[in-house]
Amino acid sequence: MVLYAPTPTDTFDRLESEVRSYCRGWPTVFKTGQGAVLTDEDGRDFIDFFAGAGALNYGHNPPEIRQALIDHISAGYVTHSLDMMTVAKRDFLETLSSLILEPRGLDYKVMFPGPTGTNAVEAALKIARKVTGRQSVAYFTNGFHGMTLGALAVTGNQYKRGGAGVALSDTVALPFETFFGEGVDTLDQLEAMLADQGSGLELPAAVIVETVQAEGGVNVASPEWMRRLSAMCREAGVLLIVDDIQVGCGRTGTFFSFEDMDLPYQPDLICLSKSLSAYGVPFSIVLLDPRWDVFAPGEHNGTFRGHNLAFVTAAAALREWWTDGALSSGVADRALLVNIELERMRDAYPDHFTEVRGRGMIQGIVCADPSLADAVCALAFERGLLVETAGPRGEVIKILAPVNIDEALLAKGLGILRSAVDDVIAK
Repeated sequence: MVLYAPTPTDTFDRLESEVRSYCRGWPTVFKTGQGAVLTDEDGRDFIDFFAGAGALNYGHNPPEIRQALIDHISAGYVTHSLDMMTVAKRDFLETLSSLILEPRGLDYKVMFPGPTGTNAVEAALKIARKVTGRQSVAYFTNGFHGMTLGALAVTGNQYKRGGAGVALSDTVALPFETFFGEGVDTLDQLEAMLADQGSGLELPAAVIVETVQAEGGVNVASPEWMRRLSAMCREAGVLLIVDDIQVGCGRTGTFFSFEDMDLPYQPDLICLSKSLSAYGVPFSIVLLDPRWDVFAPGEHNGTFRGHNLAFVTAAAALREWWTDGALSSGVADRALLVNIELERMRDAYPDHFTEVRGRGMIQGIVCADPSLADAVCALAFERGLLVETAGPRGEVIKILAPVNIDEALLAKGLGILRSAVDDVIAK
């Protein structure tokens, strides 16, 4: 008689929906996390080059943030409050203003739309349409802005769009800066279409953009391109929405990914989420020009927009990492290490890798054959490294380690990645 011995993953296979994805590539049960290391229930360590898809810029369980959360809970302070006033919300607002907005000369109101990034995008789109009275919103090829219907309508990936089950309307796709390759300024098309009444392009309410398209393949917008887009939007009376959900909060080195681009006009709206909470706690906000603060009380709301645990962790993180320039300087140093290693891989295997892309601590290497990216990531997992793919065909190996990862650990993870590349290509 053969007895069946259940595996650690049986519960998930039996009870969880087939829609689960990341766990299929990393088939183990994680138990603890600290810094840039996850440990499974068998005690095996994994260097984390994924960082919660950008929700853990400062790593797993930062002790300073954990203690602030524990203190808040232990004292019996408010956890859930809708949009009522609490001491935790006041502390977050004052800290955000004094450490982030005021030093950068930014005048924004803060809207709490709900706990996730897609909530922030939905709110921003509604604001733009209400302000302008226009319905259409322009977005860019390979952009990703969320999985709810409004956000999905401004997302380029056809696989994700196909899951909507309904028409995704009132949007128009524009080519991102690098979409046609070198030497083509894609904003020429937008400028011509806006100027020509026969183009068929209705004046949009807004343009939504990521300065680095993280899920779309680590496609990077240049400062020159972003400056021109900013000027064109202002001249046409189109609101500019910057989605900094994955590449904000220090991922590119600065708090906002656009702040070192010298834009002629600040974005009309900014969407923030993911690492804003600094602890993996759901949290999002929309920063909006005070002129566009047009919703009447309760016109846009949500039960979990008053997430006080996230107010606490976010404020603690701002005080911990954004009182000086140390984190930004550290990002630059680590980014150089990543870039050097990726360039070495490309130079060593020019037939297999076509390009290295990225800014700061979001970088990727493009595989000529997407199956190479899958194979490398799978072998890296077997050797103790979590790294994922990106791009419309999954052709980009994307490095998204915590921005403050220990440099020795970063080098060890890069070594695992390089060995996985060597061995997969050698087969």
